[in-house]
Amino acid sequence: QVQLEESGGGLVQPGGSLRLSCTASGSVSRFNVMAWYRQAPGEQRELVAATATAGSTNYADSVKGRFIISRGNAKNTVYLQMNSLKPEDTAVYYCNYQGVRADQRYWGQGTQVTVSS
Repeated sequence: QVQLEESGGGLVQPGGSLRLSCTASGSVSRFNVMAWYRQAPGEQRELVAATATAGSTNYADSVKGRFIISRGNAKNTVYLQMNSLKPEDTAVYYCNYQGVRADQRYWGQGTQVTVSS
């Protein structure tokens, strides 16, 4: 089992910035992919950004150039730096962990990000 603890959501004005954090604990594999997804009301959950332990990253087109995903030195913490936020970024953001096996997939509890003036 892997537990994910998220923090950093909140209310921000358009054009502002927020940083989300997610720390994995428990049976964390040496090789994994950690990602941020988001889900707006009435919408499907979508991938925002992902990073593998090898260092590769992947971003949704809608956030490229504005969001940056990174890992801490211990590699079990992932950050999402969100800049130039827009009202359409408003959603619940979920941390996701994917281990080597297909059944090693876990979700955080979600953190609300609201972009509004």
